[in-house]
Amino acid sequence: MRYDFDTVTDRRNTTSVKWDLLKEGELPMWVADMDFKAAPEILQAIQRRLDNGIFGYSILPDEWAASYVFWWKSRHDFEIDPSWLSFCTGVIPVLSSAVRKFTAPGDNVLIQTPVYNMFFNSVTSNGRKVIESPLVYRNGEYSMDLDDLEKKLSDPKTTMMFLCNPHNPVGKIWDRETLAAVGELCLKHNVLVLSDEIHCDITDPGVSYVPFASVSEHCMMNSITAIAPTKTFNIAGIQSAAAMSANPELRQKIRTALGTDNVNEPNAFSVAATVAAYNHGGPWLDELRSYLFENKQTVLEYVRKNIPSLYIVPSQATYLLWLDCSAFTSDSKKFADEIRRKTGLFLSNGAQYGEPGKSFLRMNIACPRTLLLDGLDRLKRALC
Repeated sequence: MRYDFDTVTDRRNTTSVKWDLLKEGELPMWVADMDFKAAPEILQAIQRRLDNGIFGYSILPDEWAASYVFWWKSRHDFEIDPSWLSFCTGVIPVLSSAVRKFTAPGDNVLIQTPVYNMFFNSVTSNGRKVIESPLVYRNGEYSMDLDDLEKKLSDPKTTMMFLCNPHNPVGKIWDRETLAAVGELCLKHNVLVLSDEIHCDITDPGVSYVPFASVSEHCMMNSITAIAPTKTFNIAGIQSAAAMSANPELRQKIRTALGTDNVNEPNAFSVAATVAAYNHGGPWLDELRSYLFENKQTVLEYVRKNIPSLYIVPSQATYLLWLDCSAFTSDSKKFADEIRRKTGLFLSNGAQYGEPGKSFLRMNIACPRTLLLDGLDRLKRALC
């Protein structure tokens, strides 16, 4: 391999949320950032910017949007007009700003649980109400309940839907037919779609995701999509994302909202990192996806041999595995705390992603294989 994903980098004492909040000897496999250095091409671009030595206010050059256009066309066969893009410091700020701009206090925002826990925060902290349309979990796999979805969307108080595509934490890539159905229902009931697609590039080798806006004219014109290089290239701390909408009215409103909330200005490294990632990071990402797929196979084989009562939900995307622990617990928070206390392994408890996650744990496998095997051994000690 051209790139090194096996070397363990000591991240302690770097103000890391993942590592610096732990006790000695604990192993974090919870929060969704990777234990791999960013692609050398990104580090070189940041170094060139660093060498200038002056870090004043930054503009947003044309090459920033051009890098998004290039990436989505070459990687996802979707043509984005550069005018559709608005800079934001992160995907969650896009969601929160959109909630404030496009909904009224007391409105419902629909989410499909179990889902990324910050979806709840973006809704409730802004005085809106979460309405859940739980995913169907049947025969060990997830799907949408379109009948329930329509019932919830038809409520006049429901004015926005958060779509997670691919879905975190279950690792599901929604197919074109399902996304088209969502688009039709939301148009029918006058509900705006906010699609979080931050995990879109981290798919199994040979597998692609479907951008929601690419599915139909209805999907394109009744949506705002939040996209970013940060999850893909492990540069979340750089704070760089985009709100994308082909609808000029929606685009102007979200652009105004981001400005009002003061989350529309790049820092000194945002542009350099983004442009390098999208213009030069493809080979690194391809090797990363292969490495993550091998990590996934390692987990599946280890669990099959050593913890057969634990079920790994099949996934096609993200580096997050959704562990069905129903053979062990119905209280994932207590269960995760016990595992951490016994072995130092820190996993995410599924209950924080909604009531349907109460017997699940989420495991981040984006780490060198030595750390992964350490985590699996700790998990075995806790459960067997």
